[in-house]
Amino acid sequence: MSIGQKPHGPLRSYGRVKARQLKSRQAALVQDLMPGLSLPDPSLGPIDPSALMPDASAVWLEIGFGGGEHMAAQAGAHPDVLILGAEPFLNGAASAVRYIDEQGLNNIRILQGDARDLMAALPDGCLDRAFILFPDPWPKTRHHKRRLVQAPVIDELARLLRPGGRLRFATDWADYADWSLQRINLNPSFSWTAERAQDWTQPPADHFTTRYEDKKLGDCAPVFLEFLRN
Repeated sequence: MSIGQKPHGPLRSYGRVKARQLKSRQAALVQDLMPGLSLPDPSLGPIDPSALMPDASAVWLEIGFGGGEHMAAQAGAHPDVLILGAEPFLNGAASAVRYIDEQGLNNIRILQGDARDLMAALPDGCLDRAFILFPDPWPKTRHHKRRLVQAPVIDELARLLRPGGRLRFATDWADYADWSLQRINLNPSFSWTAERAQDWTQPPADHFTTRYEDKKLGDCAPVFLEFLRN
């Protein structure tokens, strides 16, 4: 496989922030439960993950959790891990709150907003894993500058991940897979872990399929890129 701006510059790396009106149950969950699940406002100062779940064995971050099904599944499989999630799409955040409520999860904290704001507020070396799963591909060439995977974001992830930590990127757009592999490999803090083709063509053993993934909207089968923080 062949594979700027500040961390939070003026360009959005995502599309819409709200679609249809929330269903009454979703709206009630957002009103009643989301305040208790929400991360502190990153604009107000640093966020210390250890204060959110002091007994957590690790801290993971999912950037753009979509409907929240992957985040909730990982939280259920790893109740000792604190999972931070950021998603600008209100309907996605509402969906995640529903999963959290139905599964009785208490190890997730979310930001309904730009993940770059959250990343900027987190301390060095605080993360053990990070996930970027099926982000907006911005397939038109003139929109590539809006893609999330850019040098400033990669630098932030290198700062946040402890040595030995892992970054997983997945996409079903071939050009975005090449784009991301090239750019992440340019950062000496990361090493691509693949040894054979199935390492990027087959879902990792601990992957949970996302709703977007099931829609098969891309131009290729899903590609999974796993990187080690050196």
